[in-house]
Amino acid sequence: MSDPARPPRASHAARTRSAAFRAAAICHHVQRPDSGADSGAGSDAQAGGKAAEAREPAAADQEIVWKSAHAARVAAQALAVLTESAPAPAADSRCARNAAASAAQAARMAALHDGAEELAAAACDAALLASRAAADAAGAEARGADETLNARADAAEADAVAAAVRAGWIRPGEDLPQVSTGVRSPEVMSMLHL
Repeated sequence: MSDPARPPRASHAARTRSAAFRAAAICHHVQRPDSGADSGAGSDAQAGGKAAEAREPAAADQEIVWKSAHAARVAAQALAVLTESAPAPAADSRCARNAAASAAQAARMAALHDGAEELAAAACDAALLASRAAADAAGAEARGADETLNARADAAEADAVAAAVRAGWIRPGEDLPQVSTGVRSPEVMSMLHL
């Protein structure tokens, strides 16, 4: 997937955008009422009448929604930082790493949300591999400039997107709501190593 002559900035920026999109799509999937292992429970809710409709989501479900939304927000922050900054392989690779790690966290939440679904587990595994590959590319030795590690990270990101599509987390052509980056305080940026 990766062109050896491709500048590091292009590789890191493309991966950051892709991972931020993955995290946003996963967050949307988790919040979508027709998704997940319990998506067939609509008839039960109708049978239970207004009392069933008034029930609050379980605390575990609320935590999954919150954590996936937080992951999407952190990935959006990484993309915003990269977009606003001058090209620098080390910094750009950290943005890609943070976005991939956030997308992996979102994938964990989606896998929990979807239950024991095989495609969800495979998509979660692919997201973890993409996160590890991005971390390797941003590591102390490579500092975002190693073409081989960048190419591996590019390929792993593409695999993670394909797996998310197969799991139904990404629906090609679907418009996603924009993810707010929230407050980007110096403390938060420091914690993210940005």
